[in-house]
Amino acid sequence: MSNISNTHERAGGNLTAQALREGFFAGLVALGLFVLFVGLETTQNIRNELVLNQRWGLLAIFVIVAAVGRFLSVAYLRPWLAARKAAAAAKPAEGEESFFKRNFSKIAIVALIFYPPIMVMLFGVQGSLKWVDNFGIQILIYVMLAWGLNIVVGLAGLLDLGYVAFYAVGAYSYALLSQQFGFSFWILLPLAGILAAFWGMILGFPVLRLKGDYLAIVTLAFGEIIRLVLINWTEVTRGTFGVSGIPKASVFGIWSFDVSAPNNFAKAFDLPMSSAYYKIFLFYLILALALLTAYVTIRLRRMPIGRAWEALREDEIACRSLGINTVTTKLTAFSIGAMFGGFAGSFFAVRQGFVSPESFVFLESAIILAIVVLGGMGSLVGIAVAAAVMVGGTELLREMTFLKQIFGPDFTPELYRMLIFGLAMVTVMVWKPRGFVGSREPTAFLRERKAVSGSFTKEGHG
Repeated sequence: MSNISNTHERAGGNLTAQALREGFFAGLVALGLFVLFVGLETTQNIRNELVLNQRWGLLAIFVIVAAVGRFLSVAYLRPWLAARKAAAAAKPAEGEESFFKRNFSKIAIVALIFYPPIMVMLFGVQGSLKWVDNFGIQILIYVMLAWGLNIVVGLAGLLDLGYVAFYAVGAYSYALLSQQFGFSFWILLPLAGILAAFWGMILGFPVLRLKGDYLAIVTLAFGEIIRLVLINWTEVTRGTFGVSGIPKASVFGIWSFDVSAPNNFAKAFDLPMSSAYYKIFLFYLILALALLTAYVTIRLRRMPIGRAWEALREDEIACRSLGINTVTTKLTAFSIGAMFGGFAGSFFAVRQGFVSPESFVFLESAIILAIVVLGGMGSLVGIAVAAAVMVGGTELLREMTFLKQIFGPDFTPELYRMLIFGLAMVTVMVWKPRGFVGSREPTAFLRERKAVSGSFTKEGHG
């Protein structure tokens, strides 16, 4: 017994020493990374002179957090996760899932349906505007975009870094056609999706023989080409000034949300005038579009085209040997994914009332792709959770005004959203390398339906 206890003491001592050592090095790395970004701040005074402000206290907080976080991760979190994983592996497989896990999607849909009324009850009609718009609508837009990109990346395995181009095509299609020809939203919504799908096929033809890094470079270039066209084709797109005064959507032409319209929604129901009604209508509209995207994706996965996408993702050579036409398979993936991007773009134009090329930069494509990867490629539920965590988490920073009392009145939490976004990505990739949903369930199976765990497969194969 004494030998066993001595062994445990030596193991604990070695682990503590390793944790202290790694925590110290993590602090040094944080010091080198943040000394210029956090420790030193450059501003301009009234005479337009460059002034260097020193913020060593804030830098010390960042370094201490990095060192202590690394120490706790190595000394306590990592052994706890390893023990939990070993216990889960030794535990026999449970025969039946819990009620919440089995019905998670239905519960989430019901919660989203009642989300606006609950916000109105808690914060009032005008007070709910922020929660319905900044959190509900904003998150659902990225959920729909990520589900559309999931068809291209998650199902077909085609790395697309220019998905924001289809988003821009849908937005500008609605903005320009509604102003020039006076078409309603319900006519231009499918038209924007068709135009985006057409451009998806245009992109698909040049990249039929490309894959991997080369495919990513071409799609990235396509996204930048669309953005530069929007900037320089000033006769049509008005360049960097953007398109303003975009008409609002109506409830199928029955009720309008324009204040001066005789069939105004608030006037029709004798309600006090407020812009919250329009935002609540837009919330249910983007919820319906997102659910339509999910339904079509699920149906397509069970059809031969969906199985062809999965075969293309796993091995293109084997896919060809089975007689699958990879040309049409790739083109359908690009066009259908682009179509949903066009739907989301037209909704974005309706919501904002203004579009400009600055809204469709490469960073948007990177965020959408990161949501797909973090959620688990091919998993609709995982992608929705990732969008809610990443987008909703960054929006919550705007509400954390109490941090000014800790870091000073000049501290603005929203400026650090990309830093926190990057740290969250690294954390999730270390904790769950295959995303929030780490199992891949095939749509076609021979005898027994099984979910393949990510720990038993190579990255990108399963």
